Amino acid sequence: MTINQIVRNTIERLKTEGKVWTPDLYAEAFCLEAKKAGVKVEDCQGIDRFTPLMDKKTIDEVKQYRVRTTAELVRFLISKMNRLNPSEASILVEILSSLTRTIAMSISTLHNPDATALAKKTVTLIDTQGGKTQIELIKQAWENFLAIYDDSFLHKLSDYGDVDPLNLQKTIEGLRIEPSSGQNNDLVRIAQFLVMGLSPSIAPKMDDKTEKLTQKLRENPSYVSHEAFEKEIKAAIAMRIALDKQSVEEMVKALDTLLEKLSVQLIDLIERSEHSTTEIRGVKRDLEALESDKPKDFKTAHKRLYTIATALEEKVEILSHDLRSHNEKVNEMGQKIATLESQLAVATQASREDFLTKLLNKRALEEIIAIKEAEYERHGRNFCIAMLDLDFFKSVNDTYGHEAGDAVLKAFAQILKDEARMTDTIGRFGGEEFLAVMGDTELSGAQTLAEKVRGHVQEAHFMYQGERIAVTVSIGIAQRIDYPSLETLKVGADERLYDAKRKGRNRVEA
Repeated sequence: MTINQIVRNTIERLKTEGKVWTPDLYAEAFCLEAKKAGVKVEDCQGIDRFTPLMDKKTIDEVKQYRVRTTAELVRFLISKMNRLNPSEASILVEILSSLTRTIAMSISTLHNPDATALAKKTVTLIDTQGGKTQIELIKQAWENFLAIYDDSFLHKLSDYGDVDPLNLQKTIEGLRIEPSSGQNNDLVRIAQFLVMGLSPSIAPKMDDKTEKLTQKLRENPSYVSHEAFEKEIKAAIAMRIALDKQSVEEMVKALDTLLEKLSVQLIDLIERSEHSTTEIRGVKRDLEALESDKPKDFKTAHKRLYTIATALEEKVEILSHDLRSHNEKVNEMGQKIATLESQLAVATQASREDFLTKLLNKRALEEIIAIKEAEYERHGRNFCIAMLDLDFFKSVNDTYGHEAGDAVLKAFAQILKDEARMTDTIGRFGGEEFLAVMGDTELSGAQTLAEKVRGHVQEAHFMYQGERIAVTVSIGIAQRIDYPSLETLKVGADERLYDAKRKGRNRVEA
C-alpha cells in the first residue's frame, strides 16, 4: 500500500468518526492507518525512537510521568532542564567528595585490614578524580565488604570477659586472661566425645542452646572444666532426650493416621465389592483389629502392614474385574463432564461480562478489587479506584431514545479501553456509571489518566443517525493508602464523584 492510499484512508476515517481535522487528530489517525497497512513510519514511532538516546534515569522518569507523544517529551525535557542548577550541583558534589574522603580516612585508622585497604583506595580515587567506572568498582567493593563482614570472632573472647561489639577498646580492657600451661589432650578428646554424643539421633536437628554449647566445645575444649559447664551439659542432654521423644511421638502419630485412613478406605472398598470372598473378609477382620488395637512401635506396625498388603495383593484381582467392567461407563461420564465444564466456562465468562459494553460487570469488578485489597494488606501495594459517571445521561435517553443511549455507552466504553493501561481494569458498575481499578498507582498517576479520559470524552463526536450528541463525564478518585478500609475507600471515591457533580460536572476530583 502506498502513502497516498494511507492518506486517503486517513481522511475517510476522520470523516466516518466525525472528528475535527486538527493536526494532532490527523497524525493519530494517519499512524493508525499506517500500522493497519503494515507500513512503518518514523514519525509514528512516537517517543520510542528517542529513548535509546536517554540514560536509564531519564527513561524511568518518562515512564513515571506517562509521557506518550513527542510534544509531551519535549515539554518534559524542557522542564527537566529548567530544574537543573549547575553551580549548586558542583558545590554539592565537592562537599560530598570532601565528606567521603574524610570518612574513608577515618575508616583507615580502624583495626580491620580489608576496611583499611578499601579506605586508602577510596581516598586515592577521590584525590585523582577517578571516572564513573572506577567509582562503581570501589562502590561495589564496599558493598561486598558490608555483605561478608562478620564480627562473630569477638565472641570467642566471651569466656574471658564481657564482649561489646560496638566498643572494641572496652572489650579488650575488660578481658581476664589467666596464664595457661598448654592444651590438655584429654580435654580435647572428652570435648570431641561430648559433641558426638550431643549430635541428633532421631530428632532432625538440635536446639539452639545445644548448638551453641557444641560450638563452644569445639572452639574451647577447656570449657569442660568451667563451673557453668555441668549445668549446661545436663540441660543439653535433657533437651536431646525430649526432642527424640517428641520426634518418635510425631512419627508414630503420622503412621497411626496413615493406618487409620488405610483401614477406613479398604474396608469401605471391600464392603462395596460384589465378590467379597472369605479371604477378603479375613483381610477386613485384620484391618478392623488393627483399628481397635493400634500398634505402639514401628516394628509391630510394619509387620501388620506387611501381612495385610500380602493378602490384598493375592485378592485384589477380584476387585480389578469389577473396575474394568465399569470402565466404559466411567469414560462416558468423563466425556459428559468435559462437555459440562466447557459449557460452564462459557457461562462463567458471560457472568463476568456486561452484555452491552463488553466490559467487566459489577461482580467481576468486585472480585478484582478484592484481589487488589489482598495485595495491599499483604505487600503494601497501593491502588486507586475511579468512579466515572456520564453527565445528564437521562436526558440523552429522553431526547434521542434508549438506542442512542446504548450507542453512547458503547462509544464511551471504547474510549476507556483506548486510554486504559495494561495494569488498569475497567468495567461498567451499573447504568451510566463505570469504575476503573488502577494497580500500583499513586493518586497523581490516577488523576493523569482520568484527565485524559475526561478530555477525550469532551472532544469526541458521539454520533447517532447522523446527529452529534454532546457528552461529558465526571470522575471521582480515591487511593487505598488514604483510607482505613476497603469500604471507606469506595465511599471516598463516590464522595469525590459527588463533588465533581456538585462543582459543575465535566471535571475530575481526587
